[in-house]
Amino acid sequence: MYRPSAQFRRTSAEREDQLLSWNRDDVAFFAAGACHILAYAFIETYPDAGFRLVGLWPRGARDACHIYVTDGTWAFDHDGWNLESELLRVTRAAEPQSDLRPCPIRMDLDTFCVRHHHRPRELFAFDPWERALRYIARFPAPDA
Repeated sequence: MYRPSAQFRRTSAEREDQLLSWNRDDVAFFAAGACHILAYAFIETYPDAGFRLVGLWPRGARDACHIYVTDGTWAFDHDGWNLESELLRVTRAAEPQSDLRPCPIRMDLDTFCVRHHHRPRELFAFDPWERALRYIARFPAPDA
């Protein structure tokens, strides 16, 4: 069963200390704090596989609370491959007060980070891009 990103939220200490945040296991790291890095790395890895970036926005929020990729049926994020419908169902059930809404993201990573207050690559303890690529490689490639 899908494990929602809220299950892995960073502590205050992990938010303040990037090395402490970095030292979490991959699932926790890419669920909370680096989901945007994982999603953009996936799109760069599989540019022709028909996936797009999607953010989950809480009602009234300016910034997404979670980013994943989807082809409209399958989704990929910190929890690997799941049906997008399952990802949305479980995530909404975990945070019913948020009234989460999926919205497409149509901008490059740097622009997204600036506009939506997500940490850019250079502000992590180490560059998370290679870590994201290694994590993606652990899962079967999408059918192109």
